[in-house]
Amino acid sequence: MNTESHRIATPHAAAPAIVALVLGAIAMGASPIFVRLADVGPQASAFWRTALALPALWLWMRLEEHGDRKPAPLRFDRSILIVGACFAGDLFFWHLAILNTTVANATFFAVTAPVFVVVGAFLFLGERSDARMFAGLALCLAGGAALIGQSYRLEPGRLAGDFYGIVTALFFGAYIVAMRNARARHGAAHVMFLSTVVTAALLLVAALVMRQPVLPQSFEGAAALLALALVSQVAGQGLLAIALGTLPATFSSLVIFLEAVAAAALGWVVLNESLTLVQSLGGVLILAGIFLARPRAISPAGAGP
Repeated sequence: MNTESHRIATPHAAAPAIVALVLGAIAMGASPIFVRLADVGPQASAFWRTALALPALWLWMRLEEHGDRKPAPLRFDRSILIVGACFAGDLFFWHLAILNTTVANATFFAVTAPVFVVVGAFLFLGERSDARMFAGLALCLAGGAALIGQSYRLEPGRLAGDFYGIVTALFFGAYIVAMRNARARHGAAHVMFLSTVVTAALLLVAALVMRQPVLPQSFEGAAALLALALVSQVAGQGLLAIALGTLPATFSSLVIFLEAVAAAALGWVVLNESLTLVQSLGGVLILAGIFLARPRAISPAGAGP
């Protein structure tokens, strides 16, 4: 079995994990573009995001196990089941939020996920956040509010969608904590493949129950779904899983703010969406907060302080 997650990393050794975290955030930040281009229902696109990723994740898992005398058995232990269920909940409620409120409102509440991670990491992983982490989180929250908050609108008819956005943040926070815990036992590819099987199965049931169009109606729609799977799921979530083998869950949770920055930048470049000065300053605040909160010493995954 891969033992990468059990090493104690120095700040210098953490640099590759931070790079993986940043690149993963950029890849995940591209997901709204692919979802918009897909021609299936929102829950169906979430299913295809995970299902189409499985062959690549399986290949990655086999490459990860190459050289091991006895590869880890493909067993869905509790830690992997929790990771898969949390990510299914994250995608399910994220798409419900998009359906029932504005994208700005949904994103505004979703970026509160690191607050839940700070609490969950303390309760379940024994990770204590210091003053630098809280200061960095405060800067990121302020930056997130500047980046997307000016588009937020409080309307009674959209309160259900706003609530779904908060639930999305709760599930994403639980996913980060669960993934950090699972990486103490398994390699990144092992966790990603098995947990994605769980996520895909749950999302397929959700799409069928909600009677959404499941099959893409055009070549462009199918291509968008494949890109969603390979870029956002395999690359984005995979790089996050790699980073969580080294970095604390609290710091890694700031990836959601990087997602917001990446999504805004890609929307400006690819979709020609406007980007105001306030939004640009919000992006700068997020980057400053992440730099301030960067870990100096790192414990093994799943270990206490």
